[in-house]
Amino acid sequence: QVQLVESGGGLVQAGGSLRLSCAASERAFNSYTMGWFRQAPGKEREFVAAINRIFNTNYADSVKGRFTISRDNAKNTLYLQMNNLKPEDTAVYYCAAGPVYGSPTSDPRLFESWGQGTQVTVSS
Repeated sequence: QVQLVESGGGLVQAGGSLRLSCAASERAFNSYTMGWFRQAPGKEREFVAAINRIFNTNYADSVKGRFTISRDNAKNTLYLQMNNLKPEDTAVYYCAAGPVYGSPTSDPRLFESWGQGTQVTVSS
């Protein structure tokens, strides 16, 4: 399994921005579909964004136009740029490594490796 470590979370006011990073241990990082998921207190984990090995992307409707997923294969790092944050974006954000081939899936069952999560809190 790929070891993943997230960073970049914190407390921000509504309308602000944060950039999350996810460092991967695996040199084959560039082969994986990578994704971001989040879980708010009392809610199920939900899909945020994914990017596959050929840089196709997929976003949840709730974050389209505000969040941007990207990857730097030379640095084995995944990013999530979050702009115009809203209080409802408050959650623990997880990065995950998924299928080698195919479209950037939103199905968490297809992601085998997960990070420990980083807290994002947006105040109103």
